[in-house]
Amino acid sequence: MRADRLLSILLQLQLHGRITSRELATRLEVSQRTVHRDMESLGAAGVPVVAERGVGGGWSLMEGFRANLTGLSEAELQALLVTRPEKLLADLKLVLPKFNQRNAELARQRIYIDVTGWSRSNEQVPHLPLLQDAVWRERKVRILYGDACASERVLDPLGLVAKGSIWYLVSQIEGSIRSYRVSRVQEATILEETFIRPADFDLERFWEESSARFKDRLPRFNVVIRAAPPVVEWLRKMIRFGAIDEVAGDRVCLHFDAEEVGRTVLLGVGDQVEIIEPPSLRESIVATARRIATATS
Repeated sequence: MRADRLLSILLQLQLHGRITSRELATRLEVSQRTVHRDMESLGAAGVPVVAERGVGGGWSLMEGFRANLTGLSEAELQALLVTRPEKLLADLKLVLPKFNQRNAELARQRIYIDVTGWSRSNEQVPHLPLLQDAVWRERKVRILYGDACASERVLDPLGLVAKGSIWYLVSQIEGSIRSYRVSRVQEATILEETFIRPADFDLERFWEESSARFKDRLPRFNVVIRAAPPVVEWLRKMIRFGAIDEVAGDRVCLHFDAEEVGRTVLLGVGDQVEIIEPPSLRESIVATARRIATATS
């Protein structure tokens, strides 16, 4: 893992120009002391890293120096894609076109980084390296998938998608292409049998279209309110199951996954919002507020 981390630091320095120990520690999920030790190791290996103190300081590469990252092997590229936290994966996505053309296209068709993310997750994915190996080698896999009622499936693994910090395996099975949450894979075995990737399959396009269909199927409870800008900003941060769709002056159009969700969120801002539509939500919130007042009196 340390060699992989040193390569990641070098990637960060080339991408950002200058970066602080704190920023590196956050991105790599290590301590600042570890970052300092890694910088010493890079220096000992002949990489001219420069430390600048004070405001605006940080670590950088000596002017004019640029490592030959275009020579990354497939194994090194795989390690970076699979083991790094989501912020570094987002940076890596920006840098991928700078790699040699074959590795860049290989990675683009097998790994997709969706930086919009769902909610933050600490899911355990012990089978991720094996699945990633199967994707790269184009070998079929047999998995036991699910929770209480897990079922066995044989898949053609086409690619991996990192949605924020959650990993999905995109696979072909019985002629259709589906997504499987890697944390729900209980067992996985790489088979000897290979498969042929669909000629017209594009991982990024599939994921974006699949995500759009999923969002379209979500329940939608539309709400119109009046609120001041500070309240609107608070709502942007607090709404997890819904979103603000339009703001025109103090008139705000938003939606929630369910009326109960909208009632709970809007109760949190009390008399700082006026609910215009729908009347049923306004009446429900008024009734709830009265019950709260009665219970506390």
